[in-house]
Amino acid sequence: MSSGKGQRYHHGRFQWVNLLARVPKPFFIFLLLAIFVVSYMLSLQAGDVLYINEHLGVIGAELLVSIASMTAVTVMLYVGGMRSYMRRGTLLAVLGISALLYWYDHGERFERHGFYNILVFLLIFVPLNLAIAVCYVLWCKVDNFITYLIATFAASVVVVGIALLHYRRVFDEGTLGTFQYIPGECEWVGPNLPFVDLFPAGTQNFWAGSMYCKPEFPGIDAHIDSNGVLHVKCGESNSKVYVDVLPETRQWPLQDKDMWNNYNHLILARINRLPFDSGRPFVLNETTQAVVVRCGSGSTIVTRISPPLSQLPIYVPPIDSDTTALNFSSIAPAERFDAYSSVQTAAERPNVVFLMLDAVSRRQFYRRLKKTAAVLKTLHNPGSSRLVELYRYHSVGFSTENNTKAMFVGEIFPSQRNPLPIWAYYRDRGYVTARVETCCDDWAQQFLRHNYDSLEYSVGNRSLDYELASPFCMPEYYPNVGNAFGNFKGPYSITARCLYGRYVHDWALGYVAQLRAELREHRAKQHAQQKDARPYMITATFLEGHEGTGEVLSTLDDALAAFLESMRDSGELDDTVLILGSDHGLHMGLNFAFLQNGRIEHKNPFFTMSVPEWLHSFAEMHQKEHGSEAISPFAANEQRLTTPFETHHTLRVLADWPDFETNGWKRSLFAAQRPGRTCEEAGISAKFCMCKHGM
Repeated sequence: MSSGKGQRYHHGRFQWVNLLARVPKPFFIFLLLAIFVVSYMLSLQAGDVLYINEHLGVIGAELLVSIASMTAVTVMLYVGGMRSYMRRGTLLAVLGISALLYWYDHGERFERHGFYNILVFLLIFVPLNLAIAVCYVLWCKVDNFITYLIATFAASVVVVGIALLHYRRVFDEGTLGTFQYIPGECEWVGPNLPFVDLFPAGTQNFWAGSMYCKPEFPGIDAHIDSNGVLHVKCGESNSKVYVDVLPETRQWPLQDKDMWNNYNHLILARINRLPFDSGRPFVLNETTQAVVVRCGSGSTIVTRISPPLSQLPIYVPPIDSDTTALNFSSIAPAERFDAYSSVQTAAERPNVVFLMLDAVSRRQFYRRLKKTAAVLKTLHNPGSSRLVELYRYHSVGFSTENNTKAMFVGEIFPSQRNPLPIWAYYRDRGYVTARVETCCDDWAQQFLRHNYDSLEYSVGNRSLDYELASPFCMPEYYPNVGNAFGNFKGPYSITARCLYGRYVHDWALGYVAQLRAELREHRAKQHAQQKDARPYMITATFLEGHEGTGEVLSTLDDALAAFLESMRDSGELDDTVLILGSDHGLHMGLNFAFLQNGRIEHKNPFFTMSVPEWLHSFAEMHQKEHGSEAISPFAANEQRLTTPFETHHTLRVLADWPDFETNGWKRSLFAAQRPGRTCEEAGISAKFCMCKHGM
């Protein structure tokens, strides 16, 4: 009886097999192509940043379905035993459908992101099908191939598993310590398996071209002397030399700095191109910060600090400015603190240098900036300066907007009209302020424009002494036609970001180094004359981490390492707070789209801070005398949940030093934040929180 049932079972199963075998192949191909088209079209659903973030799982799943269906079609093309006319017809259908889908959407923005879908599709589809093709050839030619394949697969699983365990431990490591699993403190949600660490550097964009900038020839030797005279030596003696005098953008109103419409075009329109005659002095006007010298086929940027620091007036802010709203004379003594009243500290106010690495997670920093990480360790020099790293630093929004508004304004949704960025607070308090924008944009215009009563307002003129932006709007780097934010062009490209034969970041760091050198020299002269020297606050933003492959960031390593070495060797860290941090981790690419590790890294940006020894000692003393727990605030905060809001209050305290508001101090990184802090307490929405609290 049982034998009969078994026979009927097998007979029924083979009936289904036979039935499927009778189905014409064109039907299967049509079905698979239909699934491909529908799933790929669904993966193109678009909206703003928040919509993409909330639907990324669905978009990724639909893209995987489209890859699987097209892979099935591809396999049928070379193993399906099709007749030649059917194979040609299928191939033409695939090519035609692909061309139509590309034509329908090949955009490179959140609203239309077809080109990103194509890149992700190919990054998975091509290796997958190559692997299948190799396996098919070996299966046809090697006896017992299936046995070898199973053994190889099992060995690979073991090797990958061991590697993942290693990289999982590496994920927790930092410059001087590690992420500690402390009962009650934030732990990352979900399986944190960093598969991306298994890929050698360059794997995800090796096909995008060289990661080096091709030097321009002929060589040009140019500089601007202290009298504002430009000197040029051209490598081609017979070539005519032209000078593009770049406009000063600091004084421009908001309406002229709209990065989506006219900023770069206005800069190009306002460039004054002049012939250079070595027989006559080429004198620049006082407002010019940069020129482009063009000789034959070569070009170079020449910058200066103008007006000279000795001629820079002290800015007097308007009486009704929101930066002067904090009037210490009206605050009760219990709510304010004068650092000089309780302890002997440095006689001068601290300088501040803030280098912001856009879209760089804590792990990504160590993954791609190995030389910088090694130099960073040497900045910890007890007796001179101390290094602090925040292991549980958590972003408060998906993109740059929310996180930098939290940093630079202290509010994601500013409660006051006409808010000013943090560098305005420093300028109002006597600091020399400077900012470098490497993306041809203006931070205040991009993120605060809706909060201003009039777009005729010049925020830069109100908040900065020096601004360098115009060189980074040149069409050789920032395209002036089409989409400036493409995958292969502009500041978000997956290729090396070059400008006149050098990395874009080299020009930016060079200007910051030039500014630092002149500031330090001016301070030394002031000290020699027994005069008070003005402190400085410099901010600069770098976008090498902002691209889907995660590979371009490594091009920054050499220059950033050298910059940190120069700060260490110059002795600046004795009186300067250096912040090297990010707004959020990478929010694009395969890791973020498909793996929990990518989602964790997105919400765990890199943040480290070098603090002068005297300021470090004062903060520890103040914590012991006035804090709720007698603990080093820096050691505590390294392992506690912190956000860009604490960064803002830290910057505010430094701007007010030595007379600061006690409530602001408590909310800064100089005071120990509450243990076991929740996302809600830290200002992180429940929807965005990546924390669970260990027991």
